[in-house]
Amino acid sequence: MFRHVKTLNLFFQRRRISTFDSTEPRSNLKRYNFVPPPTLAPSNFDGQVSTGRPEKRKHLKPRYRPPSSFDRDGEKVIHSDLPFDFRFSYTESNPGVKPIGLREPKYSPFGPGRVDRVWTGLSAPVVDPTVRRVDGEGTMTAKGTGRVKKFKSREDILGEPLTEAEKKILVDKAQRNRTKRQINLGRDGFTHNMLIDIHDNWKHTEAVRIKCLGVPTVDMENICSQLEEKSFGQIIYRQGSQIILYRGRHYYPKKRPVIPLMLWKPREPIYPKLIKTTIDGLTVDETKELRRRGLAAPSLTKLGKNGYYGNLVAMVRDAFLTDDIVRIDCKGLEKSDYRKIGYKLRNLVPCDLVTFEKEQVVVWKGKRKHDSNDELDENNNSSVEVE
Repeated sequence: MFRHVKTLNLFFQRRRISTFDSTEPRSNLKRYNFVPPPTLAPSNFDGQVSTGRPEKRKHLKPRYRPPSSFDRDGEKVIHSDLPFDFRFSYTESNPGVKPIGLREPKYSPFGPGRVDRVWTGLSAPVVDPTVRRVDGEGTMTAKGTGRVKKFKSREDILGEPLTEAEKKILVDKAQRNRTKRQINLGRDGFTHNMLIDIHDNWKHTEAVRIKCLGVPTVDMENICSQLEEKSFGQIIYRQGSQIILYRGRHYYPKKRPVIPLMLWKPREPIYPKLIKTTIDGLTVDETKELRRRGLAAPSLTKLGKNGYYGNLVAMVRDAFLTDDIVRIDCKGLEKSDYRKIGYKLRNLVPCDLVTFEKEQVVVWKGKRKHDSNDELDENNNSSVEVE
């Protein structure tokens, strides 16, 4: 009995395996002697009825590509008649100071092939730096030889000077309680793209308000001179960090100069070190002692982040009347910010930089000035005794 059951189980298992392994579809058409057409054959049936005609391929739409500055097909090169070199920041860079190296290749921040000026790593000069000689009366531009197009001067755009009544009306219109139009000048100073913002605001109003904060406010005179020189406008009001810039009587928005947009911020080049191992005129031991004294000296003032530092130079000069070393507390500021502040103080006061340790700016009056003041005092005393 058990043997009969086992044989039946083996028979059914083999039958199942044979049915699963069969690859050909089961059909009863041969039993009726019926031959189906090729379109209805079971082997050709894949869910869709074929008509025997070649299938038409659908033309797929090209994939969307976002706009890129590298696509210059059909676009013209931008030419600007502005008579000055294009730089990222006109207040925080000095053309007279040459760097010792660059941090990146000379990629133009205006985009490849967008401007007809050559990027040197620091600026895009009006005259091509590769040209050494120019024949004829014309000057060489970045695009090629030829005469430079006559540009309208700043005096022609400003026209007749404004009266006091006209200035008062323009200043009242540009105040905070009258309009929200304002351009913020921050840690990067007066940048190239700010020129575009100024002309965009001049399209709707005669005077625009500019708010200055951060490191550039140490030298407000430089900010004012660069604003008037690069925008061809006139500053009619200045109070603390607020400046109101007037466009001029003969300014026409439709005839505004062509200013190319700077697409990214170039990296700053490598400049020589501000703090040397030894200060000029001192030995190593004297320099160490001076730094120790500077860090222990009382703080002249504490600078806040993104504040107004327009009175800092005058404060340091007044402090040098009684002390030969001054310490400024810069805790909370970026390292690059208080290093720039020290560089500006060195040139404006003038003085010698001692150290930037512990987020402090320590400046020294200088040995030469100290000795010269002592000599003047001795000469004054001797002259008094002779009399």
